[in-house]
Amino acid sequence: MSLTQFLAILRARWWVALLVLVLTVGTTVGVSLRLPKQYTATATVVVDVKPDPIVGTMYAGGAAPSFMATQVDVIQSDRVAQRVVKNLKLAENPTIRAQWQDATDGQGSIEQWLSESFQKNLDVKPSRESSVITLTYKSPDPRFAAALANAFVKAYLDTTLDLRVDPAKQYLAFFDARSKEARERFEGAQSRLSDFQRTKGIIANDERLDIENTRLNELSSQLVGIQAVSSESGSRQAQAQGASAERMQEVLNNPLISGLKADLSRSEARLQELGARLGENHPQVAEAKANINSVRERLESETQRVTGGVGVTANINRQREGNLRTSLESQRAKVLKLKAVRDEGAVLQRDVESAQRAYEALLGRLTQTSLESQSTQSNVHVLTEASPPMQPSGPRVFTNSMLSLVIGIALAIGAALALEMLDRRVRVVDDLDAAVGLPVLGMLPRPDAKRLLGRQRVSLMQQRIVASLPAPNRG
Repeated sequence: MSLTQFLAILRARWWVALLVLVLTVGTTVGVSLRLPKQYTATATVVVDVKPDPIVGTMYAGGAAPSFMATQVDVIQSDRVAQRVVKNLKLAENPTIRAQWQDATDGQGSIEQWLSESFQKNLDVKPSRESSVITLTYKSPDPRFAAALANAFVKAYLDTTLDLRVDPAKQYLAFFDARSKEARERFEGAQSRLSDFQRTKGIIANDERLDIENTRLNELSSQLVGIQAVSSESGSRQAQAQGASAERMQEVLNNPLISGLKADLSRSEARLQELGARLGENHPQVAEAKANINSVRERLESETQRVTGGVGVTANINRQREGNLRTSLESQRAKVLKLKAVRDEGAVLQRDVESAQRAYEALLGRLTQTSLESQSTQSNVHVLTEASPPMQPSGPRVFTNSMLSLVIGIALAIGAALALEMLDRRVRVVDDLDAAVGLPVLGMLPRPDAKRLLGRQRVSLMQQRIVASLPAPNRG
């Protein structure tokens, strides 16, 4: 369809298009004027993302989109709406109960009916770049709209607090029972450790073990020393009992033996002198021999006495070595026993420490949960309260009229074209050409065409002559 055909159809069907347009605009304006006025009250709340003063950590989710979407769902939930009904005590109003009876015939609950009615007029929008949530409520009464908006805000704050406090109250009983059990385990472990220490006589087992270890080390050092001395004494005893006893240091350093050796040397020298001068059978020579034998006997006796002392010393050293070895073995067994006792006590001590850590952890959670269960503040705060609006927010007569004008024009054009399709007529040259398929030679003016300046006014369409005619046959 060309533009010429379209304009021709509109000119021919102008009354239909005008009627549809007038009906559309008139109906819209009439309905807008007859609709009751609607007032919109707005309240805003802010979700606080600062650290929790009780827990000391950031609120979970913060200002994330999912968190804000969750808050919007909470506001629009049945729980909040039913809390609004409960707070305002609307279910006790006889007028409202009568309306509920007429609307539902007494089926269902009045709280559910009221909450569903309130939710239809509630609109909740979160801010895109902040943690502010806007609540709007529409009602024919401006004061009722403001009251319901503020009631939804209060119900939302109470619900948020309940969602935080109720789990804490449930966990409080759990942590209370667990903390009592942990305390009993801690006291039992402490009692077992005390009984063990009292039975074993342990006051400070680590210090006692250190003392016993020091004593064990001292005994070990003494044993090593006495073993060296005993070995030396045994060697000297063997030397004293052998042929080289006279060359022992004790014998050589003994002054009595040295004096006896000197007397023996002098007596032998005098014997040689007397034997050379008086002869072997002289009484003085016999007396000198007797003196030499006496000195030699005393020398041997004194040497045996000195070497016998070395043997006694060796025996004493061996006895001391045996005593030290016995003491060392006894001390080693004592230290091993103390180590076993210490290890057993360490196990009990670790049990006590583990039970104490568990008890302290549960006690901390119990204290934290107790504080949370007693909290009276949530992380949501009222930013602005709703006030009764001065001007109605609807219906918008001018906006509806402009919109109906646009829609009416579209409907008018559609109606004209629809009627044309049902009753197709020739209105322009193109319609005739499309209908019969023959070229148009020209058009005559309409009989009722008026003259302009002494000439008959002929439209451009009537002056059109098709030039592409078939050539005449001159044969």
